Amino acid sequence: MEEMEKREEKKNVVLEFMNDDKYVPMKAKEIAFILGVTKDKFAEFHEVLKELENEYKIQCTKKGKYLLVDSNVYKTGTLRLNQKGFGFVEIDKNEEVFVSKGNINNALNEDLVLVEILDDSNDELHKEGKIVKIVKHGKDTIVGTFQNSKNFGFVIPDDSKYGTDIFISKKNFGSARNNQKVVVKITKFAEKGKKAEGKIVEVLGNKDQAGVDMLSLIKEYNLPYEFPESVLKEAKSLECNISDKEIKSRLDLRDKEIFTIDGEDAKDLDDAVCVEKKDDGNYILGVHIADVSHYVKEDSKLDKEAIIRGTSVYMMDRVIPMLPKELSNGLCSLNAGEDKFTLSVIMEINNKGQVVSSDIRKSIIRVTKRMSYNGVYKILNYLDEQDNYIKNKNQEDEESYRKNKKEYQDIKQYEKYFNDFRLMKELALILKEKRTKDGSLDLDILESKIILDENGVAVDVKKYEITFANEIIEQFMLIANETVAEKFYWLEAPFIYRVHPVPDMEKVSELNKFLWNLGYKIKGNKDNIHPKAFAEVLEKVKGKPEERVVSNLILRTLKIARYESENQGHFGIASKYYCHFTSPIRRYPDLFIHRIISKYISENYNLSENELEKYSEEATNYAKSSSEREKVAQKVERDSVDIKKAEYMQSKIGEEYDGIISNITSFGVFVELDNTVEGLIRFENLGDEYFNYDEEHKRLIGEDTGTIFNIGDKISIRAIEANKELRRVSFERIF
Repeated sequence: MEEMEKREEKKNVVLEFMNDDKYVPMKAKEIAFILGVTKDKFAEFHEVLKELENEYKIQCTKKGKYLLVDSNVYKTGTLRLNQKGFGFVEIDKNEEVFVSKGNINNALNEDLVLVEILDDSNDELHKEGKIVKIVKHGKDTIVGTFQNSKNFGFVIPDDSKYGTDIFISKKNFGSARNNQKVVVKITKFAEKGKKAEGKIVEVLGNKDQAGVDMLSLIKEYNLPYEFPESVLKEAKSLECNISDKEIKSRLDLRDKEIFTIDGEDAKDLDDAVCVEKKDDGNYILGVHIADVSHYVKEDSKLDKEAIIRGTSVYMMDRVIPMLPKELSNGLCSLNAGEDKFTLSVIMEINNKGQVVSSDIRKSIIRVTKRMSYNGVYKILNYLDEQDNYIKNKNQEDEESYRKNKKEYQDIKQYEKYFNDFRLMKELALILKEKRTKDGSLDLDILESKIILDENGVAVDVKKYEITFANEIIEQFMLIANETVAEKFYWLEAPFIYRVHPVPDMEKVSELNKFLWNLGYKIKGNKDNIHPKAFAEVLEKVKGKPEERVVSNLILRTLKIARYESENQGHFGIASKYYCHFTSPIRRYPDLFIHRIISKYISENYNLSENELEKYSEEATNYAKSSSEREKVAQKVERDSVDIKKAEYMQSKIGEEYDGIISNITSFGVFVELDNTVEGLIRFENLGDEYFNYDEEHKRLIGEDTGTIFNIGDKISIRAIEANKELRRVSFERIF
């Protein structure tokens, strides 16, 4: 490692020298003389020049003189392939280069490549190029299905973007049998006219065996799903020692009525809330978060493993946690009736939703009751019915009240806490109203609820119902995250912010071309575009058939949120300051922030220069690594849902549905069903008529009849294919 670093330093010296305005092309010996390279070191110096040549950073003329390569012509980045064979090379956050199928030159998905920008490229948003060199292959192990042909075989990759089957000689079969899921090690990458070759190193099981689909996904993304023994040992050694000394150093809130509100299946309970109302009408909101940093110390084995994982990954049949279950489900989880260490954000909020004062404290709590979203929703419904009956006392309300009174007998056990939940609803409505006025985007994005049987097979797919109980927790966590971020911004503390940049105006213009057909427009220009412009459109489409489609298109237009050590604001929630503080059990940025807060509290908000420098560097590094791990986690979670949707639809082939056109592309029409399943109608399955693709307005126009298909249109379809491996569902249009 040290030798590599020294080599890179020498390369940088050469590049800095040649980048000087006074530099003129020179031969190797001339450069060596000026840089003070001795005769015995010249051979090594010449190797450095060759490496820079191979990296297309410098070039040697016919006369043997060296000069810098134009960085506008050759760029290095990561290739992201499309299933169709073309791809984009990501240079950095704001630049990508389109590469056609014919210019891929055997590069594979996720390869680090050198791309040459073509001279005839005029598109500033997506320049076009060709790959001239594979700098480093992104993957050397692939997950796929083994196909045995006696003397040789092939592995068909699960990742359809990989682009090529892998040849397996008989001696490299291992114990693999036909149609089994396997992990294959690439021994020879694909060359022009030749397939890649590999060796099977692990057999995962038969492709239809229970759990193999999710295990394959874990292996595909190389997730660290098992904890090292040393980490588990450290986790098991931790004890919940709540000493009198520790209690005295914390704010004791064990006499407060505090509740956790989560999904019914949740095991890692890291947030709890309580609400009180003052005589002057202001609310006191307490958001209490598990103090994970009390147990996971800096540079411990647990900490180092958490950095690697970055986040918990939630798959359809399992969770791959950031921390071992001894902490995530036990020691740190805010289980009801147990004394737990927390970091509390206590906010006084007026009736306009403004935080008038706040305090962040190390605390100890004892959760009064564990509640579920569904349970709180029932309580709120009951209270609404009760209020209507008392207020109006008409026959209709009386009948509704008496009916619901019987249905809600199971919630009578929570009667003493009814006022707590009333206050929660009151405050959440106030906070939501303020966010709406500020321009926060309320996107109508459907989530899926997939029901699995005892073998992990998908037997039903439904919409995930979001209730106001979910909204309560969302609003409370948002305001807590904002409060913490703003406080530590003004302290100029080392920090990790959750940022969401302003969208590119080019993409907004593309969106407006579509919205124009519906009579809407996002107002603004490149120098001044506000979330309110998007929020106004979302408000106008609310309750209309096109609502979901417009929400999805706006989501695609927005940039991806990420972690940064410098504050840039959060466009989507119209917030100047935002962070992730509320989930330290499952997200590393939250854990880092907790550590910073605890450090500032313990040292009376006065860190040394060395500490500031240390934590600032860590904030930058952890923000980058956590963003990368989050991307992987999101891909895995999305793929696991798509696999199970395809599995469910395998039993529905031939069935007919009504759906909505969710997207139109040059190769077909995407249709979303009411149960959230999305499938593709290829052009050949739209009917006998030929359709022209209007790219500007994203619509299809029939040549013979003039039939027009727009995004948002209703359409009747029949399911014709469902492929788990490809994570794809296909439809055909019915008349």
